[in-house]
Amino acid sequence: MYTRILTYLLTACGLLGLVLYAVASDPTVLVTPVGRWRTVDDKTGQPRSIVRIWDENGRLFGRVEQSLNPARAGRRCDKCTDERKDQLIVGMVIIRGLEQKGDEYSGGDILDPDNGKIYRCKVKLSERGNLLVVRGYLGASLFGRSQTWTREPEAVGESASRN
Repeated sequence: MYTRILTYLLTACGLLGLVLYAVASDPTVLVTPVGRWRTVDDKTGQPRSIVRIWDENGRLFGRVEQSLNPARAGRRCDKCTDERKDQLIVGMVIIRGLEQKGDEYSGGDILDPDNGKIYRCKVKLSERGNLLVVRGYLGASLFGRSQTWTREPEAVGESASRN
């Protein structure tokens, strides 16, 4: 009888060890889009801005934290048609209300400050949580465009949960 209990105990410990090893060896299990992301200009391929994504009550939001092009730093969203019209782009919330659905986040929207248009949005992590594929679209996801953003390290003294 003790042999059977010991066998069950060792099997349970072994399975728990495998699960813990899998979680520890695959950081995407624990990674979310929350954090800082380097965006890229679609036309030039050059780094454009840093966007901070945060979680608020189970929904993701994103704000332009920094412009990486000094000539664009003081720009305003003159083509926006909602409450963001004429606001500075740096500091502006451009991603709103994404909810996790399986391995992606969707159901919210993203603003393109260059043309003032608001698109439906979905994002998905790849490359062990270091790349974020961001897709903005009208209607069906087939009609849109995607960008790949790169995770940026947190600045000293800052937290990814800061909004």
